[in-house]
Amino acid sequence: MTDPQTGAPADAAPRLDPLIEEAAKKAAIAWLTPGGAVWCLWIDGALFVVSGPDEQAAPGLSGAATATVTLRGDHGGRIVDWTADVSAVTPGTEEWDAVAPQLAAKRLNLSAAEDTVARWASTCVVHKLAPTGALVALTDGSGAAEAPATPAARRTKSPFRLHRVKRPR
Repeated sequence: MTDPQTGAPADAAPRLDPLIEEAAKKAAIAWLTPGGAVWCLWIDGALFVVSGPDEQAAPGLSGAATATVTLRGDHGGRIVDWTADVSAVTPGTEEWDAVAPQLAAKRLNLSAAEDTVARWASTCVVHKLAPTGALVALTDGSGAAEAPATPAARRTKSPFRLHRVKRPR
């Protein structure tokens, strides 16, 4: 049976939005709700995050079934917000063996990737954030914070000039 709108099989995984994929491939940091700002790596259609002792904290991520992921550009502007299904990657599985060494290779300030993967297997959690296909709509259009109130109401003085400039006649 096929989906009449997309022509894809009805039981197929949701189609990945190209904006999510492109932004995630370039992202080194993602903002998660719950979880906060974390370093991450995009591998085979999902975002992977490591948290635990001697690694980054991602509060609330371990108990969450879903998370909202925000990806930003080089200059801090929000590119896309999307919903992800959260699951833990189990050490010793085929997925772990494929993902953990890639994460360790991208981890900054490491001396030995093999030791890191073994440490992660015993003390940390590798989370997989798989896109559900749903983009999160912006609530206020821009995502910008409101400007704080200020008592400034007068025009500022003109800048100081050291020399008087003569006007041509």
